[in-house]
Amino acid sequence: MKRFFGICFMGLLLACGRSEPDTLSSKNAAAIPVHMQGQLAKKLFGAVSEGSQQGPAVYGSYAKGCLAGGVELAETGPTWQAMRLSRNRNWGHPELIDFVQELSRFAATRPGWAGLYVGDMSQPRGGPMLSGHRSHQSGLDADIWMLPPKRLNLSLRERETLSSISLRRAKGAYTNASYTRQHMEIIRAAAKDPRVARIFVFPGAKVQMCNDETGDKSWLRKVRPWWGHHYHFHVRLNCPKGMRGCVDQPAPPVGHGCADAQTWVNNILNPPPPDPNAKPAKPRREYTLTDLPNQCVGVLQSR
Repeated sequence: MKRFFGICFMGLLLACGRSEPDTLSSKNAAAIPVHMQGQLAKKLFGAVSEGSQQGPAVYGSYAKGCLAGGVELAETGPTWQAMRLSRNRNWGHPELIDFVQELSRFAATRPGWAGLYVGDMSQPRGGPMLSGHRSHQSGLDADIWMLPPKRLNLSLRERETLSSISLRRAKGAYTNASYTRQHMEIIRAAAKDPRVARIFVFPGAKVQMCNDETGDKSWLRKVRPWWGHHYHFHVRLNCPKGMRGCVDQPAPPVGHGCADAQTWVNNILNPPPPDPNAKPAKPRREYTLTDLPNQCVGVLQSR
């Protein structure tokens, strides 16, 4: 189906396990076609409606990269539906597509869940987005709605207007009455998948899962508290094996992280005084192609 195309702010996204692939230096920036020079990368990548005709490859990092040979998650499957189709963000590396489908099949075995509603993944060729996410650039991130699907035959209009549900209470210090054991079971299944590097949820959800898990808590190491993430949880995969040029997420801190999450919750409930010496955050500069790995020029130019 031809479609028209085109919040989760992630400040934790540029941590790298190894150095970034080379970006375009001023010396070889002339390789950028004239019509692309000086344009913001988000406008170039946001204007492309299809994946590139290349083998699947990830270049750069989750918040500074692109995707070659991206695969589109089918708009509707036996156990999932892609949401907000107008954004054209239901694309990813083949491993992400496989992961989402597999997790949706597990979700469909949980009481009250027909599968998953899948939010933003990546644009057809990854890269910076026109709006919203700072990450989701390399085809390895996916937002999974907290709303348990009751049916998987939503119309295009319903997919644009239906909202997910929030699970947070007290600014994210606690979960609310919408949180269920099934949410934890689905997140636990995702965390136990060896392809998964991180899962981001709001702090109260991490603490709740720490309290609810009476067995092995080791899977909670991958579940990291972060602002927002109460309408969806964010899954990030490791770089696919042998994928040169892909910048991996470093391993999470040792341990299950429950005490750290509780500290975060305590700070929400009783905020510490502001640091008088803290410097105001600098506004983020918008990327151009020269900021991205040099392979991203070829990804854009490919048919």
